[in-house]
Amino acid sequence: MAGIPVSTLRIWEVRHQAFSPAKTSGQHRLYSQEDVHKARLLKQLSKDGHLISAIANLDAASLGRLHNPTSVSADPQLAISAAITTVSLAVIGAGMAGRVDSKKFTSHFLSSTIRVTDRFEDLAQASAAQFHEKPQILLVKVNTLHDTIRAEILALARKHGVLQTVVVYAFAKESVVEAMRVLGVLVRREPVSDYELSDLISSVLVVDAVKSIGGGQPDPVIPARKYSDETLSHVASISTNMLCECPRHVAELIAQLAGFEQYSQECLNKSDEDAHLHAYLHAISGSARALFERALEMVAEHEKIPLATINPMSR
Repeated sequence: MAGIPVSTLRIWEVRHQAFSPAKTSGQHRLYSQEDVHKARLLKQLSKDGHLISAIANLDAASLGRLHNPTSVSADPQLAISAAITTVSLAVIGAGMAGRVDSKKFTSHFLSSTIRVTDRFEDLAQASAAQFHEKPQILLVKVNTLHDTIRAEILALARKHGVLQTVVVYAFAKESVVEAMRVLGVLVRREPVSDYELSDLISSVLVVDAVKSIGGGQPDPVIPARKYSDETLSHVASISTNMLCECPRHVAELIAQLAGFEQYSQECLNKSDEDAHLHAYLHAISGSARALFERALEMVAEHEKIPLATINPMSR
C-alpha cells in the first residue's frame, strides 16, 4: 500500500523502532491506518534526503510538518482520512451484518472502510426488497448452496449491478461451487473467521498503488472481467496498422492476468493458509487486469476494432 518492500519495513521496525504493529495468533503483522500514513511519509522524506535514523521515531504530525513545512497545523488524521476509500456492501444472511460491523472485522482494513447499505435476513427478503442504493459488493451467507440458490444470487447481483459477489455457505455440491467460481464469485465454506472474511473482502478491493493511474477517481472495487478468452484471442489475431502490435500484446496480457487472477482466487477459496497473501495477489492481478481492459478499449478505439460486437460477455 505504501510501496515499501517488506525487508525495509522490518529494518525500520527492528532497527529504528518506527512501528510497533499488533500481531495475530499466526504472527501476521497488523498495521493501522496511521502506520500506513507514517510509512508513506517516511518513504518520501528519505527520498528527500532525511536520514531514517533521525526521523523514524517521529509521529505522523511531525513527519507531515517536515514534508510540508508551510502547513505547521497539518492534521495527520485529515491526511489519513483523505487516503481512505469507502466501499459499500449489502449483506444477506442472519448474523452476517453483525460480524461485518464488529471492530474485530473492520480493523483488518487499512485503506478502505466498509459501509453496509442494506441488511437482509435471507435471499427471499432481499429479492422482494428495494435496496437503498447500489452496493459495490454483495455478501451472502446461506446454509445450503444449490442450483436454485445460485441462480437467485446471480440474478440479484445482476439486478443491482454489483461489482463483486462473496458467498459463504455451509453445505453445497462441488459442481455448484465451481460454477460460481468460474463466474468470478468468491465462495468460501463455513466456518470462516472474521480474519478470513476480511481477506475475502480485501481481495476484491483495488490495490492502492494503482488508484492514480488512468486519471480520475476509479471505483475502489475491482470490476468483474469484461472480455472472454474468445474475444481476447480474436483481438490478438486481428492484423492492424500498429507496428508494435499493441492489440495482440494487450490482449495476451489480459488473458495472462485473468488466468493468474483465477488461480489466486482458487488458492484463496480453497485454503485459509496464507490467505492474506492470496488476497493481495488476487487484488493485484485483478487491478492490473481491469487497467489493461481499459487500455484494450483505447487501443480498439484507435484501431477501429469493434469490441462490443465480438465480445460474448457484453451480450
